[in-house]
Amino acid sequence: MEQEKVEQVPSAEEILAPPSQRTVLLRRLAGPLLSVGMLCLALWALHLLAREVNYHQVRTYVQSISRLRLLLAALFTLLGYGVMTLYDRFALASIGRRLSWRRVTLISFISYAFSNAVGMSLLVSGSIRYRFYIQNGLSTGEVARVVLFCTTSFWLGLLALTGVTLLLVPLPPNLPLAEFSRPLGVLLAVLPLAWLLAGWRLRRPLRLWRWRIGLPAPVIALQQILVGAFDWGLAAAVLYILMPDELNNGFGHFLAIFVIAQIIGLISHVPGGLGVFEAVMLAGFGATGNQALAAPILGALAAFRVIYYLLPLCTATVLVLQREARGLREKSLLTPWFTGLLPSFFAGLTLVSGAVLLFSGATRALPLRMAILSEVLPLSVLEVSHLLASVIGMLLLILARGLQRRLDAAYWLTLVLLLAGAVFSLLKGIDYEEATLLTLLAMALAPAHRLFYRRASLFSTSFSVGWIVAIVAILGCATWLVFFSYKHVEYSTDLWWEFSFHRGGAPRALRALVAAAAAGMLFALASLIRPHKLRHELPSEAELAQALPLIKQFPSAQAHLALMGDKTLLFGPDHKAFLMFDTEGRSWVAMGDPVGADENARRELVWAFLEQCERAGGWPVFYQVNPADLDLYLEVGLNLLKIGEEARVQLDSFNLDGKSRKVLRNTVNKLTREGLRLEIIPAEAVAPLLPRLKEISDAWMRDKNVREKRFSLGAFDPHYLVRMPMATVWQGDQLVAFANLFLNETKQEASVDLMRHMPDGPPGIMDYLFVELMQWARGEGYRWFNLGMAPLAGLHNRRQAPLWNRFGALVFGRGERFYNFRGLQRYKDKFGPEWEPRYMAVPGGIALPMILTNVASLISGGLSGVVRR
Repeated sequence: MEQEKVEQVPSAEEILAPPSQRTVLLRRLAGPLLSVGMLCLALWALHLLAREVNYHQVRTYVQSISRLRLLLAALFTLLGYGVMTLYDRFALASIGRRLSWRRVTLISFISYAFSNAVGMSLLVSGSIRYRFYIQNGLSTGEVARVVLFCTTSFWLGLLALTGVTLLLVPLPPNLPLAEFSRPLGVLLAVLPLAWLLAGWRLRRPLRLWRWRIGLPAPVIALQQILVGAFDWGLAAAVLYILMPDELNNGFGHFLAIFVIAQIIGLISHVPGGLGVFEAVMLAGFGATGNQALAAPILGALAAFRVIYYLLPLCTATVLVLQREARGLREKSLLTPWFTGLLPSFFAGLTLVSGAVLLFSGATRALPLRMAILSEVLPLSVLEVSHLLASVIGMLLLILARGLQRRLDAAYWLTLVLLLAGAVFSLLKGIDYEEATLLTLLAMALAPAHRLFYRRASLFSTSFSVGWIVAIVAILGCATWLVFFSYKHVEYSTDLWWEFSFHRGGAPRALRALVAAAAAGMLFALASLIRPHKLRHELPSEAELAQALPLIKQFPSAQAHLALMGDKTLLFGPDHKAFLMFDTEGRSWVAMGDPVGADENARRELVWAFLEQCERAGGWPVFYQVNPADLDLYLEVGLNLLKIGEEARVQLDSFNLDGKSRKVLRNTVNKLTREGLRLEIIPAEAVAPLLPRLKEISDAWMRDKNVREKRFSLGAFDPHYLVRMPMATVWQGDQLVAFANLFLNETKQEASVDLMRHMPDGPPGIMDYLFVELMQWARGEGYRWFNLGMAPLAGLHNRRQAPLWNRFGALVFGRGERFYNFRGLQRYKDKFGPEWEPRYMAVPGGIALPMILTNVASLISGGLSGVVRR
């Protein structure tokens, strides 16, 4: 008889288990691969639509555009970016904030110049606005409302303009959506109208899942729609001015094609809609296979890209550099934000410079300039310069990642290659425009050496999936440019060995492309065969011996947890610092700050840990870090969560005098009369006491019905306990309590880890132990006594507090079933400590719940330990 199939119910471990490496990899690749796929499709569509067009025809049309038209296009561009500033002005007015017109204009222009050119407007312009508006006194919530207002206005204006245009002017019949143009126009026009009516009729905030969106008043909603529509109309006017006269069927006909092309380009997620926008424009004007139409359209689109995107981007870059240079002179921007912004900014400019060199090497040089070079330079110099310029372009793409990671070697190599690239640009075709760009970037980068302090190898730098995709996409565009620029040249094997001033453009481009690709492949190969340094193994006795001097010289006594031997130790290259970490799921959790006296070595360890976690596909987490070291984590892009407060008693002012210490004073006096005494056992004398200590520990755990924790606390392990002194409490000859001591040679801080006593011992024995230890430590010259952290203390459940703070405050107040949060804080508070916040540094994104689960499981010795003692 056939057995009945029984449905398998997954266990808790299966549900909470981390996703497979294949699933994780697919998630990381999905977004970048989608953008690359859309870019490839767009380039293929361009190839099909303009297969009869060559580079010379496009350049001829660009050169034929009159200066008057170029001037008008520039003026409309200026007017368009001026209208964009109204987004921010109206947004600030809607939240009741006022900033000077000059500041708002600067912030708006910079954000839109970058987001228009790079794409991903919500991410790019949102991050730039966040950086600048936070400096101008806005809160995080206010910045988020400004970004939401601007983004909504952006789309409302585009939808309104598209809908009205399609209702008045239908799409050309050759477009796929032509038969649906009027229904599509109605749909797109209804959306802004619904937004306007909703603001008029609905007085309460609109609730979407757990979000509450306040709808603007009708006047403000109308401002959003009109400003957005005016902005897009001016952008269309810029391209309309540059289009050939023979395609002029009226601005309405042109606008219908333009707005559809912009929408498709925006939803494609290709940076700047590159290729997608051009392909739709060609198809909309019926230029498929029509050489006479395709070449002028492509020329107009190229000029539009330069005037509307590239020139504002260059202007914004200069403004940012001037602003940061002024702040550097005034010493006002030397903050984690400053060090976090500029390296990424220089990395982006270096990436652009590398792309410019590759694209220049893939296209034909101007005949007049080549004629001048043929009279003053040997052919061999031209050929070598062309080849090396493209190789430098590829190397700059790679070095840009090193600059983002603040590598000293990447800084010097980039400086050298920028200057060399400028020289080769002049020698390969008198490309003084490129040479000027590279030289200006080198001049801006030169005084910023202090930002690139890391001495790590460039080959040890990890490249994210997005970064690899960006490099491959740029190389792919350069390849497409080669074939587009020289499609009229018939390919043959002899072409590779043809050298000529006037007829050697195609061979030079092919050789340069192969050399650039070879340089990238060689770097990738060298990076792949590098040794994998991150080991997840328990430390050896030799490693613990190396760590001990660093622990003793470190101000925080918490560093002694490394001696437990249950966490992997990652040392810096010169062994001047180390950090301890363990893994749970995909979370690689470092306990505390890097340990060491050398600040540069500690900073480098944070970067090394981050990069090696990225290679392993893990999430880097730093648990229980100090406020003084927060810049170490902010500058690598981690977010900070407050996880509690640590109690530290200042020993020189500690005493038992006064009414507030009456209970403590009476307890200590009473136990002293009963014969209790404190004795400090040196580390070398602890081993003989271990059997008696074990009896106390076992009895204490049975009485409390708890089990050993780990990671952030020590456990009763003989190998661990014999490494440090022991504080013992005796009643006559009977050992009744003990605590192992964390003592450093700097005398900055003393602390304890395990604190256990006999269940039938005298009441108040732990109070006695702490008081006597503090008085002993003060006599030994220690400044502070660390009572440890009170988890979730100091978090507030206010309406405007971050979600994590509100959740933590709720657990702190009502989580007594699982952990005595309030009781622990009250117990430590009676010693009169100073409470200092402690944080956890975590990656951004939606992985936070899983990271918190992993950390809790790591500390509690498993998921079951999270919900029981």
